[in-house]
Amino acid sequence: MTKKIDYIIVGLGLAGACLALQLLKRGKRILVYDMPQQNRASTVAAGLFNPITGKRVVKTWKADEIFSYLFQFYREAEKELKVKFFYDRPLYTPFRSIEEQNEWMSKSADDGFNKYIVQVATHPIFESEVNDPLGGILLSKCGHINTNVFLEGVRQLVQEKESYLEERWVEEKMQALDEGIVYENISAEKVIYCTGIHALKSKYFEKLPLKSLKGEVMTIKTSQALNRIYNRGVYVVKSGEMEYKVGATYDLQNLSEGVTENGRKELVQKTGDLLSIPFEVTHQDWGIRPSTIDRRPIVGEHPTEKNVLIFSGLGTKGVSLAPYFSGQLADYMLGRGNLDKEANITRVKSLYSKFH
Repeated sequence: MTKKIDYIIVGLGLAGACLALQLLKRGKRILVYDMPQQNRASTVAAGLFNPITGKRVVKTWKADEIFSYLFQFYREAEKELKVKFFYDRPLYTPFRSIEEQNEWMSKSADDGFNKYIVQVATHPIFESEVNDPLGGILLSKCGHINTNVFLEGVRQLVQEKESYLEERWVEEKMQALDEGIVYENISAEKVIYCTGIHALKSKYFEKLPLKSLKGEVMTIKTSQALNRIYNRGVYVVKSGEMEYKVGATYDLQNLSEGVTENGRKELVQKTGDLLSIPFEVTHQDWGIRPSTIDRRPIVGEHPTEKNVLIFSGLGTKGVSLAPYFSGQLADYMLGRGNLDKEANITRVKSLYSKFH
């Protein structure tokens, strides 16, 4: 007997988990196929969200829309899942030069930036915790989520709804038809691949310009509590009692599984440059993020198989991007709006001829 549902989600990392919540909120019947051990990029992440990022310290893409959305989304998710995983914390970035000081003094008067700026300091204000001889910038609308608690909460929710299967999705068993998807004894309107870099293993998406970006992180312990997130070269984010996640490296070349000594040395050096207190490294981990050349997610339908969709390419900003674009994708599938042109899969239409 065929079981009829609305949507199949393949993968329950950050993208899949956010999409699952969005579709359930809209009253849709879903079924999630997931292999938790493949969610490394989501589970090892520090879960940081920050509207001012990058080497040049600029406002992140679509910050105004995305950050107001994520605060509401994660707070509602905490109530729905009955777990605590969302932490709103200030973030401090020490200045490297007088020029940077001056630049931020100017930006602090800009309406586009001042909503995120708590203080621009031209002298040390947190020297008991970090090296900030030139002061720094203290930001609001920042924080982090405990990705493992969030993902486990979503997993339990879909399990309770009998909408979760911990088994490998076998694409060869799927029939993509004009009227929907058939997979073994399941029929659905659409299937959405939320499999991160593993999407490249699909015959539908193997030609997408997704890039593997390896990141290593480490966990440190300190004898002194750090009261905010610090970010300069590396981020330092609270993960437990006197325990912090530090990261991350960015490696497009060495994509081997496992941690590396070079990764550890880089993280230790940058952490030492940032913090003014002793620390002990207690753990090191790694993951492979799905990134894109333009650093925009890839969302939307396969060009010929309209019932096969993808939600991937979140890169290093998955925590901030996943809520907003999962909501946009859910509405799009229900015929309630359009996908952002900069995220829509149609922007890579030059590759369409290479699709199966």
